[in-house]
Amino acid sequence: MRKRQKILEDETLDVLLKEKVAVIQSKKGYRFSLDAVLLAHFLRVRDGETIVDLGAGSGVVPLILCFLHSSLHVAGIEIQAAMVERALRSAAWNGFEQRMKIVQGDVCSVEQIFSPQSFDGAICNPPYLGLKRGRINPDPERRVARHEIRASLRHFLQAGFYLLRDKGKMALIYPAGRAVELLQAMREESLEPKRMRWVHSFPTSEAALVLVEGVKGARSEVTVVPPLVVYEEPGIYTEEVKKFLDR
Repeated sequence: MRKRQKILEDETLDVLLKEKVAVIQSKKGYRFSLDAVLLAHFLRVRDGETIVDLGAGSGVVPLILCFLHSSLHVAGIEIQAAMVERALRSAAWNGFEQRMKIVQGDVCSVEQIFSPQSFDGAICNPPYLGLKRGRINPDPERRVARHEIRASLRHFLQAGFYLLRDKGKMALIYPAGRAVELLQAMREESLEPKRMRWVHSFPTSEAALVLVEGVKGARSEVTVVPPLVVYEEPGIYTEEVKKFLDR
């Protein structure tokens, strides 16, 4: 049952999926992007599985997963207390509080939060920028979400390996320019890349992002699925992305 929650003056209530999912966000702090929507649709799940979101932010990925898959139970780890509190209110607003749990914690100390091999799947939209890449955002929420200040890519992968059962899947989205770094790190952390999808802004543009699904302890061999194109032309989403947003 949905439970209306108080929206503070510095927050917004945003809707997606034909207004079937509501997300409470900070007006000026970190706000989710299309990347989260693409990632949530990329992860392959089975009925009744348990999924963990590493760096859950506002909780948008767990919210989408709970909406798309009525039998899933989704946990999330987020280091920023204010974002955890908003995510929990969003879960209650959407009626998902029995299947969606967000806890405050550091992925670098994941063993203090959950037992090993507790989940069937993991999902992660890690910070894209290293400390020496790009201007450091002055807003603290955006700074932690976008830059590897509190945790690096390796920390997220190591947390995923610790939490996943054998042959469990971990899905990530990452800049295309850092794809080699991502794939190498996944292999070294025993999360073998098994499925990839390049994300292009336009049909003729270079890839901007890559979606990768790795399997814990799997053998090497990767499937590259057809690319995902976001826009037919400026401001006009492709039919596939429209389905992701309007489903």
